[in-house]
Amino acid sequence: MPPLYQTLVGPGATTVSLGLTTFSALMILQYLPEVGLTNYQNVKEPLDTYDFVIVGGGTAGCTLAARLSEVSSFRVLLLESGGNPPPAATVPTLYPHLWSGPTNYNWTTVPQRHASFAYENNITPFRAGRGLGGSSGFNQMVFVRGNRRDFDNWASMGNSGWDYDSVLPYFKKLETYHPSDGEPRDPNRGGDGPIQVERKSWASPLTQGLLKAGKELGYKTLNANAGDTQIGFSIPEISAYKGTRSSSVAYLDLALKRPNLHVVVNAHVTKILFDNNGRATGVSYTTRNGVKKVWASREVIVSCGTAGSAHLLLLSGVGPARELRRHRIPVVANIHGVGQNLMEHPAIFGLSWTLKPGLSYTSDHLEDSRAIQEYVKYRKGPYSVPADLEINAWPLAEKGDPEWPEFQSILTSTTPAYSATFDGTGFSEKFYEDYYGPIKGKEGFSNTLYITRPFSRGSVTLNSGDPRDAPKIDPNYLHRKEDVDILVRAIKFAVRLGETSTLKNEFGAKFHDKPVPGCDSLPYGSYDYWACVARSLVRSPGHPVGTCKMAPSWDRYGVVDHRLRVRGVKSLRVIDASIMPVITSANLNAVVYMIAEKGADMIKEDHWVPAKSKI
Repeated sequence: MPPLYQTLVGPGATTVSLGLTTFSALMILQYLPEVGLTNYQNVKEPLDTYDFVIVGGGTAGCTLAARLSEVSSFRVLLLESGGNPPPAATVPTLYPHLWSGPTNYNWTTVPQRHASFAYENNITPFRAGRGLGGSSGFNQMVFVRGNRRDFDNWASMGNSGWDYDSVLPYFKKLETYHPSDGEPRDPNRGGDGPIQVERKSWASPLTQGLLKAGKELGYKTLNANAGDTQIGFSIPEISAYKGTRSSSVAYLDLALKRPNLHVVVNAHVTKILFDNNGRATGVSYTTRNGVKKVWASREVIVSCGTAGSAHLLLLSGVGPARELRRHRIPVVANIHGVGQNLMEHPAIFGLSWTLKPGLSYTSDHLEDSRAIQEYVKYRKGPYSVPADLEINAWPLAEKGDPEWPEFQSILTSTTPAYSATFDGTGFSEKFYEDYYGPIKGKEGFSNTLYITRPFSRGSVTLNSGDPRDAPKIDPNYLHRKEDVDILVRAIKFAVRLGETSTLKNEFGAKFHDKPVPGCDSLPYGSYDYWACVARSLVRSPGHPVGTCKMAPSWDRYGVVDHRLRVRGVKSLRVIDASIMPVITSANLNAVVYMIAEKGADMIKEDHWVPAKSKI
């Protein structure tokens, strides 16, 4: 890769799929006068002791650092394993460029026993953001709160204060919502939070076609973050404003001037330190200059993400005693649930339909010099949004409460075959060539189907006691037959959508019905065939939760209480997606901001400081 590309996107990054070429990225980034390499580290050498040491500068960590440093008497240190966000993180459509190199831990799952057969050795990528901003700096920017039933369910499981009415003020607090023209004011939306949120603006002609097709199936068009229902088709809201991504570093942009907040990047925490009474007293971390320690007089807060937080607790002696002893790690607290209860939104990726030319997003939109000029001058056009993202849909659930959807449909106006290569999709080369070969270079759309409330549970455990080794991540996809049943229903929904007169007659939609390799001996269209397709194509969408489960004391798998304090030890909290007792029914980033906002207020209350409303 050219040196300039590596500077703007990150060392080690490679060009990926979706038609985003190295040339396009360079043209955009080098002509943005305000885009530079921002250095958020504001101290050369940290103090010996802080009131609070926050481990991890992702979505939750940046939020906590900003909110806790509102209290001038609190000394706050934020330690981030990765570096500063690269310039490419600001441009919405360039997000796939950040899925390799230093902005991603580049972890993978272990070989899956029940799924992911289309991937080499049944292993799929497991994205986890590294560097300030974390996954909020390279995700698809979909901003969805989820279903009110998700949070009411958390409360019903014994987690008081986490029902929807209790968390709604924090959803409002974190955002500045920019309504579309003519949209009435919604009292449930925030107006002065750090995270900018707007409706996706630029779109291909396919967007309106998909909304019309949804109406043919009886679904209305709605704003998924407004009102009491999630059921319907929605133009996505994204965490951006005027063509620029809004990630968690927006919190640091507002807070970094405070003298009581210190930020250190490229500082990889390897162990939480405890005294003889089981109180967390600080952390040990490595930098380019060797191993260092820093002390916390009040609390250590772990915000390393679902895999990272569990990994750090285990390395520090907090977890199942049997697992720790196996790796010769002294046991500080025998907590069975650490690393257990891993949940994802298992996603079928790659179901594709071809279309008439000119009706969907293609790489031609990005190669067009007019698109580059439009973005550089006005922050508009396909570069101003995640360009291939068209529609979010949540159909009525066929089982249980119909208003609590079983699956989510994310419709994108491109296919893995248009301009990608197998290594841009994660599929094995043989599968990619066999299955997508017939539609290579053809325009079309894809329907990615997520299970919103999976039954299967996985785990994050240790490969070794060496903190340099990646954690062992086993999502255990489709272990439960109920999950397969949901995905079969989801596939049948997707096929019905593609058969609507709007898509079939007006857009020329044709399902890529070539039998999926490995499933071709089964009767096409039967339950067994679609079940095989689901097991073959399923993978991680980057939505892991649950490994440090929030639960009451009687729950054997609980790790933190309802105030996010770790069991069996003192002065230690976990605050990130890992504390979710069960996953929410949509993309997760908005929920993680909410958790961090609420967690910050809890910490202030526990240290006798009144909560403040804004930064």
